Amino acid sequence: MVERAKARHIQVSDEATCQNLIDQLMAGADFEALARQYSLCTTSRHGGNLGLFSQGQMGEAIDQAVFQGDVGLLYGPIQSDFGFHVVQVLERRAT
Repeated sequence: MVERAKARHIQVSDEATCQNLIDQLMAGADFEALARQYSLCTTSRHGGNLGLFSQGQMGEAIDQAVFQGDVGLLYGPIQSDFGFHVVQVLERRAT
């Protein structure tokens, strides 16, 4: 069986901005609104939704949070080749 996950993220250029967004989210800010406003990724127009994907599609750092972390929690700042990310796992399922 292959495990797949659904997640969303906000990608920014620096760690301080990422941490600021995490702080806002922890205080109750709307994830989708922050993604639309701040994310540098094209997923920003969809509130940061990455859709359903398999391990290995998003890069090692993001995969670790998505496939080993708890569903519903925020993870970050996570550094990738594209910048810094805050990631939230929405669901995980075996296919």
